[in-house]
Amino acid sequence: MPKVMVVTSGKGGVGKTTSSASLGAALAQNGQNVVLIDFDVGLRNLDLVMGAERRVVYDLVNVVQGDAKLAQALIRDKRLDRLSLLPASQTRDKDALTEDGVQAVIEELKEKFDWIICDSPAGIEKGAQLAMRFADMAVVVTNPEVSSVRDSDRIIGMLDSKTFRAENGENFEKHLLLTRYNAARAARGEMLNVKDVLDILAIPLLGIVPESPDVLNASNLGCPVTLHMPESSAARAYAEAARRLCGEKLAVVEPVERRGLINRLFGRKAALA
Repeated sequence: MPKVMVVTSGKGGVGKTTSSASLGAALAQNGQNVVLIDFDVGLRNLDLVMGAERRVVYDLVNVVQGDAKLAQALIRDKRLDRLSLLPASQTRDKDALTEDGVQAVIEELKEKFDWIICDSPAGIEKGAQLAMRFADMAVVVTNPEVSSVRDSDRIIGMLDSKTFRAENGENFEKHLLLTRYNAARAARGEMLNVKDVLDILAIPLLGIVPESPDVLNASNLGCPVTLHMPESSAARAYAEAARRLCGEKLAVVEPVERRGLINRLFGRKAALA
């Protein structure tokens, strides 16, 4: 049965679009037929992260308003046959989308894909609400910072009240993806630790993506990190998160602080002094 998943956050800049791309690519690598929808009308970044910016002819708004067929707007990834993209418009605003139009697009996509991943704009305005409206489940992307966690708590409240499933009393599945996690900084109290975030948000943990330049480097090259650097720690975290979404029972291993040889030696001497 097709699954519609929104990747959302209250705060911008937490890694939501890179997470959408990386999870989508990882699911496609696992044999799932996946389509990514960019709901960030007016900005449009998912096509850049996917390396498809020069292939955009029609977009989500064109399809919703009947100016193009869905098949004309879909862009198939050149690296993964099972991965496609429905880009956002860069010249329109979010008012160009309608609830009925979005629902019609998603229903048509369900006939062709196993996973429909809605990359939501940050915040709580119309674009974000339409991205989550017809979802079956959500991945809430959060950084281990107080402001990010607080905004995510607001988004969780919206998922439990503004989605079609919630309004009809149906179960709405929510998962937490903790991104840009630095174990050393968490140990020094410079950012929230995993337990702190889980205590506040109280939703199941899907994965922990460590802070890594590999994610940004891959995005700048227009390639999800799971494809560009599959052996990196960030790519492995996304790959394992995708496997959990498919039902595999994998324990989430919390990253630990890695200390260099000099630090270990001096730390040991200090302990013996």
